[in-house]
Amino acid sequence: MGKIYTALGLMSGTSGDGVDASIISSDGINQYSEILNEYFKYDHKIHKNLHNLRGKILKTEDLKKNEHEINYLEKEITLFHAKIVNEILRNNNKDIDFIGFHGQTIYHNALEKISKQIGDGNLLSQLTKKTVIYNFRQNDIKNGGEGAPLTPVFHKLIVKQKNIQLPVCILNIGGIANVTVINEYDNNSFLSRDLGPGNCLIDEWIRINTKNKFDNNGETAKNGIVNELILNQALDNFDNIGNQKTLSFDNKDFSLGFVRGLNLEDGAATLTDFTGRIIVDGLFSFLPRVEDKLWKILVCGGGRKNPILMDRIKKRILKNLIIQSIDDYGVDGDFVESQAFGYLAIRSIMNLPISFPETTGCKRPTTGGILVKNF
Repeated sequence: MGKIYTALGLMSGTSGDGVDASIISSDGINQYSEILNEYFKYDHKIHKNLHNLRGKILKTEDLKKNEHEINYLEKEITLFHAKIVNEILRNNNKDIDFIGFHGQTIYHNALEKISKQIGDGNLLSQLTKKTVIYNFRQNDIKNGGEGAPLTPVFHKLIVKQKNIQLPVCILNIGGIANVTVINEYDNNSFLSRDLGPGNCLIDEWIRINTKNKFDNNGETAKNGIVNELILNQALDNFDNIGNQKTLSFDNKDFSLGFVRGLNLEDGAATLTDFTGRIIVDGLFSFLPRVEDKLWKILVCGGGRKNPILMDRIKKRILKNLIIQSIDDYGVDGDFVESQAFGYLAIRSIMNLPISFPETTGCKRPTTGGILVKNF
């Protein structure tokens, strides 16, 4: 067995509501064990500034135009991360070798091969007195990839370590929904891509029209009626986006425009149905020989907690696709992504690939991440 490293993975996803933090130990190849998982909610100021800034960055030129706000928010988000890292290490008396710092995505354009995460690795290292690995996407982009999704190599390790019967796919429903397909344990025989919106449209609708940040337990959608005419038009329009042949999406790729004339509940119901159908259609088109095999679909991410969304998915799924929560296998579905960035940091230290032609479209298996030690 090779050297075992201990890493703290920090992940703030496209929902932009807070930071998932996980400490794991791993050899970077065949095994991992989880040590700690905690969630830290962004304070109101950061949450508001983040979503306001995202609303201003709709195209690449907007990054330059809003540079001052981006730099300010980057510092605020980095200070928040440093605070929670120091709190974790102080309260739990844990020793870690380094931090895997994803940062906060504010803009992603797969067609232009641009992905912008904010988070100052040097400052985080200085404030925590820990080595930090960050900026995981750029090396992949330099090698022809889209920079996302990066978690599939960890998804594969979960399936292998838990000895889950193949074939299987891991469906992550965060702000964006993505899937990793695993046919066999060995070699680089796995595929991945984003499917479309996960929670992002539903969350945005609730955020704009109420004081809440998401549709808790799908209660708002439950009380609404799906507008079938608007839904079908939106699905046709999404097909045009899907035909761009990209492997990854950003929140900005989707718009609430088609439900703006609806009331709160009907809008939530229509968006939830839209999201569920996009996910199911994406699975049908992406899973190899989908009708010939018995597939396990293990769901992680916040979307698995929305019973209305999960019901929409299950009602349209084929009988040979078995949907389960990844939690059924002893994996906390809230912290798969943060654990993944601890694992990716370990692989980065070992100069092992974290992205692959089958996952991001890069030319060859590619390592990534920048290491900083600023103390």
